[in-house]
Amino acid sequence: QEQLVESGGGLVQAGGSLRLSCAASGRTFSNSALAWFRQAPGKEREFAAAITLRGNQLYAESVKGRFTISRDNTRNTAFLQMDSLKPEDTAVYYCAAQMWGCRGGGCYASSEYNYWGEGTQVTVSS
Repeated sequence: QEQLVESGGGLVQAGGSLRLSCAASGRTFSNSALAWFRQAPGKEREFAAAITLRGNQLYAESVKGRFTISRDNTRNTAFLQMDSLKPEDTAVYYCAAQMWGCRGGGCYASSEYNYWGEGTQVTVSS
């Protein structure tokens, strides 16, 4: 069974860093675009970052310059390095995979992603 499992969330002070991991199992995700979405309390799920099959990195304006997405296809794993964290980054972070890659706006749309993890909580205190 295909599965994505996130880890690395936690409580951190503003200005600190966290590194999220997304471990895939059940199938290879080397032929998928991988992304991170997040959902804060009372808000809709929003796009944070994505990495395409070619390794192109896409970011929401709110995280650009602070977050870095990467992937290791040999380990079937994706990462999200989060630096200079702010209280407004507090959310549940979800890993997602889109089979056969993504194009254009499809890279940013949660509806285009086929597989999802259960999420990991990130809390940034002021």
